[in-house]
Amino acid sequence: MRNKTIKSLLLPALCFIAANGQAQGTLEDYRRAYSLYEKFNATQVYNDPADIRWDGKTAFHYSVYTPEGTDYYVGKVTGDVKTADVKAIHMKALAELLSRETGKDIPRNTLRLSRLSVDENQPTSVSFEFDGYKWKVEEACTTGLRLGNKEALPSPKGPWKKPRHWMEVDDEKGAAPVVSPDGKRQAYIKNDNVYVSDRDGRHERALSNDGTAGNYYSSWLKWSPDGRYVCANKIRPAQKRYVYYVESSPKSQLQPILHQQEYAKPGDELRFKVPCIFNVETGQAVIPSTELFDRQYDLYGPEWKEDGKAVTFEYNERGHKTYRVLELDAETGKVRTLVEESSPTFVNYSRMFRHVLKGGKEMIWMSERDNWNHLYMIDLEKGKVARQITKGEWVVRRVLKVDEDNQVIYFTASGVNPKEDPYHVHYYKINMDGKQMTCLTPEEGNHSAVFNEDYTLWIDKYSTAEQAPVTVLRTAQGEKTEGRTLAQADLSKIKSAGWTAPETFTAPGRDGVTPMWGIIQRPTNFDPQKKYPVIEYIYSGPGDAYTPKSFLPYNGYTTALAELGFIVVQLDAMGTSYRGKKFEEVCYKNLKDAGFPDRIQWIKAAAEKYPYMDSTRVGIYGCSAGGQEALAAVLFHPEFYKASYSSCGCHDNRMDKIWWNEQWMGYPVDSSYIACSNVENAHRLTRPLMLVVGEMDDNVDPASTMQVVDALIKADKDFELVVLPGVRHSMGESYGEHKRFDFFVKELMGVEPPKWEELKQK
Repeated sequence: MRNKTIKSLLLPALCFIAANGQAQGTLEDYRRAYSLYEKFNATQVYNDPADIRWDGKTAFHYSVYTPEGTDYYVGKVTGDVKTADVKAIHMKALAELLSRETGKDIPRNTLRLSRLSVDENQPTSVSFEFDGYKWKVEEACTTGLRLGNKEALPSPKGPWKKPRHWMEVDDEKGAAPVVSPDGKRQAYIKNDNVYVSDRDGRHERALSNDGTAGNYYSSWLKWSPDGRYVCANKIRPAQKRYVYYVESSPKSQLQPILHQQEYAKPGDELRFKVPCIFNVETGQAVIPSTELFDRQYDLYGPEWKEDGKAVTFEYNERGHKTYRVLELDAETGKVRTLVEESSPTFVNYSRMFRHVLKGGKEMIWMSERDNWNHLYMIDLEKGKVARQITKGEWVVRRVLKVDEDNQVIYFTASGVNPKEDPYHVHYYKINMDGKQMTCLTPEEGNHSAVFNEDYTLWIDKYSTAEQAPVTVLRTAQGEKTEGRTLAQADLSKIKSAGWTAPETFTAPGRDGVTPMWGIIQRPTNFDPQKKYPVIEYIYSGPGDAYTPKSFLPYNGYTTALAELGFIVVQLDAMGTSYRGKKFEEVCYKNLKDAGFPDRIQWIKAAAEKYPYMDSTRVGIYGCSAGGQEALAAVLFHPEFYKASYSSCGCHDNRMDKIWWNEQWMGYPVDSSYIACSNVENAHRLTRPLMLVVGEMDDNVDPASTMQVVDALIKADKDFELVVLPGVRHSMGESYGEHKRFDFFVKELMGVEPPKWEELKQK
């Protein structure tokens, strides 16, 4: 079956190549593709500020690439931003000074400074770290450059500890004693129970006696502000699941090494927490009813209120349809709901923001309850919404600062401007009463701003996927901003090397109305008279939006691959973020959807506008969730997608990490998990497939890929498998990239790729 499919696919491609007399996927194309990173990487874009930092309220610094090496600029705002003093550090003179001081030859084009800082009172006095010392330079921006004193940097203290893996759950044991607010007593865990004593260990007494190894008290103890109470979670642990990896080719020894990694999966039993409060003087314990938090995915907190009369904690319900902020009264033990977020599908809990105002009576809360992600003021005494602060068919992306003194909130948002790309991020401020919303970054584009200490000044860099970055120093003038351009990126070097920008393209999705936004990447030697196969890079899911919106001189997912003779596309379809909750919810219990009905319509629309895009030869590739989706494309939509490269895919949502999959697929684990499984549907394969997996993948269990392999073998399907020894979660690294290039050249062009040995020859 597969051979017939390939032949029918290749005949039109081969005929077209013969008619044009010019093949794609040649040795020359490969060499050019592999050369593009050196030609187009960020160091080849000049005058584009990076590492922008404020040093206090008025001084700032940043670095830029130049043909001679990295330059550094320092600035000082003393009045009008338009007259701010901005000067370059003379790097050639500094390199000469450091060469003399260190006795080493330090070429100016290799000198890079770290932890640069400017003295706000003397902006020409600059400190930086280099060669194991902290140096000070006087008159850094004048011809009288001179080195000041230097200090040896301290050595790291203590033995290096391997950081906790992100899938490991802290058992909350073994923390140091917690000192009371008055400094006279300490609370700690002993024999799984809560104890208090004097600081010197005298007058020890137990506050609890019901803690056991199977239901113990957390050592993350919290004293009330007045020292009257100690609060601790009582934890009933659950048996942990582990994933095992065999490192076949370790560098340290000949024999393989077995690794074990804590790794909870959907449906696994989880620990259960109960916040308990103890009166330190009387020993009285307050153990609350668990009615309002009885189906836990997790429980966060507790935290004491300012008045010390209650603690608050947050309850994330298993299945993520309900999220509550709860209050436990220290005297009565009564639990009440302060905020409840609920949804028939899912609450996107990782996106929520909360900020309790001084006095503890109000909270700023982020919610998608009206379909759009917005800010609300919650009356904590009544447990109700007092008012909606932001509103409209657009989304708040991130809260930057809550200025309680001036009753102002600073935040980012996208979609506010109806005529602009709805994913472009702009910066705003709004009064807490919901009035006087002001855009702080007015120009069209995707913005990234860095603010000074009091948010009166900011440096704003903006660009689009097609337009070079512009960097502006800004301040507010009433409801408008005043600015001075600090830099306009210089693209002359990459343009002379053949760089062309991707095209931002929009077309309606499955409903024929809602626009889908994406990019089209063409090769540098693009010829509209040729016919180009299309490859889609995919990563989907409501955790984010994934198509680049800012300027990228080199896109690792599209640039080199297109150079082989493809049109490479990427878009955000339904089931991704920042277009409203209904847009996101398309994926609920249906991750196999992955926005494919929108993607197919979008690519067909692009091919209709651009006849050189061959929508009869469409390939797809991705990693992780994108790996799952790339395989799903050829299993569920083989009439459109003709070849798939799938790396480190979470091919069965029952096999993958608990937090991602229960968030979007729900709990308990039901038949929807089976319907979306690439393992269960592997028998559908009729298109060419390359599976890639790193044997040490600690993000997605490598067994997920191997179970697809097992199902394909049992179904007698032809496919390719690449196992990468010692490799973790990856698109395939350089070896996998080369395999990916060859795979698509063979399957979509019908061309035999050049020998690997030929590519090594100059």
